[in-house]
Amino acid sequence: MEKQAKCEEKKIGVIETWSRKHRLLFHGATRHPLILSIRDGSINIASFKSWLAQDYLFVRAFVPFVASVLIKAWKESDENGDMEVILGGVASLEDELSWFKREASKWGISLSEVVPQQANKKYCGLLESLMSPEVEYTVAITAFWVIEAVYQESFAHCIGEDSKTPQELKETCERWGNEAFAKYCQSLQNIANRRLQKASDEELKKAEVMFLKVLEYEVDFWNMSKGNV
Repeated sequence: MEKQAKCEEKKIGVIETWSRKHRLLFHGATRHPLILSIRDGSINIASFKSWLAQDYLFVRAFVPFVASVLIKAWKESDENGDMEVILGGVASLEDELSWFKREASKWGISLSEVVPQQANKKYCGLLESLMSPEVEYTVAITAFWVIEAVYQESFAHCIGEDSKTPQELKETCERWGNEAFAKYCQSLQNIANRRLQKASDEELKKAEVMFLKVLEYEVDFWNMSKGNV
């Protein structure tokens, strides 16, 4: 059975194998009721505003995490191209933070007054733990990929065929649902898959645990949007 699983991982990639193995949790993170309500046009704008404010705080914590992944790539990567891919992610975050500020202004949200909710604190704590030098590059890049992939798959669904996403939310959905971001996520997935194929059994276990943990935290983060700003 274990040999068969190894063959499957080699054939389609570890990430794809895990996505299938844990498809219910992956589906829960990428097809959350909040996302479905955006897609069908029934979204409670108060929930969207709550998500927006909390996500701004999360992205601020995400910046040093991505920088730490870049450092790990510099120290541990067996491919020069990894750094360029990750550096592109770092560079895009400045624009992303500016976008959050513009959106907050548009929706009348005072970001300086936003207090992080418990699920956000917990998730930011996970990012900080991943920045430790003891955390292997393979584990960190896996976490990085899944964090980005959840947003890409979620928001791409909101602009897919037959979607009824409200006009005022389309820019948000296109920000993460666009083709360029999908290609970037694929580049991260390729790096993660390459590292996982060469990883020790212990690293693989750690990476799979992190994969599941990120998905759980993503669901908790979407759930948090039920609160109002």
